[in-house]
This record gives sequence, C-alpha cells and structure tokens, in this order.
Amino acid sequence: MASSRAELRFADDEVPLGGGTWLFSEEQPGIGGMVDLTGLGWEPLVEQADGGLTIAATCTLAELRAHPERAGRGAHPLFALAVDALLGSWKIHRFATVGGNICLALPAGPMTTLTAALDGVGLIWTPDGTERRVPIVELVTGVRQTVLRHGEVLRAIELPALPLAARVAVRRISLAELGRSGAFVIARRDVDGTFVLTITAATSRPHQLRFASIPSATALANAIDETVADWYDDPHGAPDWRRATSLLFAEECRVELDSADGGVA
Repeated sequence: MASSRAELRFADDEVPLGGGTWLFSEEQPGIGGMVDLTGLGWEPLVEQADGGLTIAATCTLAELRAHPERAGRGAHPLFALAVDALLGSWKIHRFATVGGNICLALPAGPMTTLTAALDGVGLIWTPDGTERRVPIVELVTGVRQTVLRHGEVLRAIELPALPLAARVAVRRISLAELGRSGAFVIARRDVDGTFVLTITAATSRPHQLRFASIPSATALANAIDETVADWYDDPHGAPDWRRATSLLFAEECRVELDSADGGVA
C-alpha cells in the first residue's frame, strides 16, 4: 500500500488497485502485483471555489451518491442515476471506485458516462513526478483501452462548474432488468444555450456532440451518424439495436431540453 506519491512505483507486472471489485472478481493473467491507492488518503470529493467539483479516483460510488446537492447544480441527479446503473449491490458500491470504473474502460461503465457527459477532465500522475490532464471523453479510447501508460495513475476527475449547472435529460436501457446498459445517453443544455449530447454503452468508447444551441431533429440525427461508427456488439445488444435506440433517445432528450421545463427523466 502506497502512503505517498513517492511510493507509487510499479513493476512491469504491477497495476494500481482502487476498490478491487473487478480485479478480485476473476483471474487476472499477467498481473503479478497491485499497488493499493487507498492509503494515499485522497479526499473523496472537493468543492471548488468556482463551483466545480473534484472527484478523487478512489472516491467510492457510495460516497459519490451521498454527496449533498448544491443550489444551482442542475446536473446533480446524474450522480445517483449513474451509480444505480452499475450492476451490483450496495455492498459493491461501498468499495467500487469512480476512477476504477473509468480505467476499466468497459462500454457500459457508468462513471465514464457521468464524467464524460459533464466535460470531466482526468488528472493523471505520471511516473516522473509531473502530471497531465485528459478529457474523460478522450481518456477511454476503446473496450478495455485508455490513454494511460504503465506507471501512470488517474488521480482525480475535475468537473467544471458550467456543465454541473446545466439542465439535463437522460435515457438508459438494458436488455435485462438488472443487466448492463445497452445504451446510455445524456444530453445537457448549458446556461449559455450550448447543447451537448454524450453517447456511451452503445459504443466502444464515449462520443460527444456539441452544438451552439438546440439543433433540429435532422441535424442531430445526421451528426450522430456522421460521428459514430463503432456501435458495440455483445450479448447485451446488437449494433443496429444500439444505434436505433441511441438515435431515439437523443431525439427524446433534444425535445425535452427544448421544452420549457426540461429536467431529468
């Protein structure tokens, strides 16, 4: 267990350990050791003076869900919705971490969905003692693939104030009542009128589309088809179903946020 950054050193076959809910769930060929990050004592959630929020990579899903609502933070309900989307009991939520779920890089990873949809930026500690920042929508590059290099550690996810204050609309579906997400679509309308749509679970990596204002139905559908080609195929959904569902959800979210009330559905 590392207790300081100086102790964060990884052998060739060692990996970081957060909550361990996946690492300990099955055999891990090729992994010879783990470096526990929980001894570093990172504060789970830190409110920033500008209205932003910093989420430690070791923040558990239960801690995220319990974070108190803040006035003017229209996107706050997304926290509970994303946590509840993780297949697992409340016991799993007590140990599974936000950073671990993102770094696992599964299409249905709800913490990737949440943080990508809110323009989250990953703060990455590098082995040479420096750091770099990568948007979450770019950090996950494919199924079980990220931009993280060996020895790098996701330290935190920084959520800016503007997306947190947005009106949001959400749609999610799975083929089974308690199954993995087959499509997870989040749209937001920022206070400056910007419309942002994020598609996950239906694709091998997160996709985000941004418009200066609410687009027309045709413009939104065309933009999705021009941007997204990696519709995912696994037992939780076929590519054509995921595409059709995502297009439907995107349009429903567009209409909702174009209405007078908006909100979370």
